[in-house]
Amino acid sequence: MVEQRRPLCQPASDAELADPLAHVDPLGWLGGNIRNWRVLCLAAGGGRHSALYATAGAAVTVVDLSPAMLELDRAVAQERSLSIRAIRGTMDDLPMLRDGEFDLVIHPVSTCYVRRVAPVFAEVARVLRPGGLYVSQHKQPVSLQASIDPQPTGGYQLRHTYYREAPVPPPTESCSSAARLRESGATEFLHRWEQIIGGICRAGFVIEDLVEPVHAKEDAEHGSFADRARYIAPYVRIKARRRGSGPALWLP
Repeated sequence: MVEQRRPLCQPASDAELADPLAHVDPLGWLGGNIRNWRVLCLAAGGGRHSALYATAGAAVTVVDLSPAMLELDRAVAQERSLSIRAIRGTMDDLPMLRDGEFDLVIHPVSTCYVRRVAPVFAEVARVLRPGGLYVSQHKQPVSLQASIDPQPTGGYQLRHTYYREAPVPPPTESCSSAARLRESGATEFLHRWEQIIGGICRAGFVIEDLVEPVHAKEDAEHGSFADRARYIAPYVRIKARRRGSGPALWLP
């Protein structure tokens, strides 16, 4: 993907870096200022997320499985004199990071690549300080269940079971929306809502907000990514806060 200069492998642009928080935090979840925050960009290599948060004043660590993606982060850090530490690793095992090391963990869409999400959330909870924020985005379960091409009469067909341990079969379609919805050659797993939302809560977080980014367009071409998004929201974005280590407040 890096060699082919795919969109997910494009470093942040000058226009984005001119106002970084407007691009990474359009909902204002971060309060408008992250200067001197310790930020972990988890499974987020590629030179975009790390550069935006570092330009906003944060001390950034980026962890990714791909050496090629991390090279983009190192290159943008050197080019723009940014504070970015790049580490190769998996999202569900972070022994190189200390307990409570970060104020904020940013986690773009990637949990679909691991069979179990509970270890991911446990590691995020461990490396976040009490009161720290976890902002993550995930593929909606139904989006992974559904066909990519529409039915002749409109709408999309549920093809894959919801309760499953096996990976979701790769798409048979090769249209432009297929490339946006499923990464070619990748093994992807469907995670149920109880595994995503319940898993975050069980790991020690309180969910403060949840949104479904809108990609739908009423006048979208039939079968396009924006048309499918009219029927099936592709992603969910979650804001969660790490609970403190003290005793919980009990209310009768």
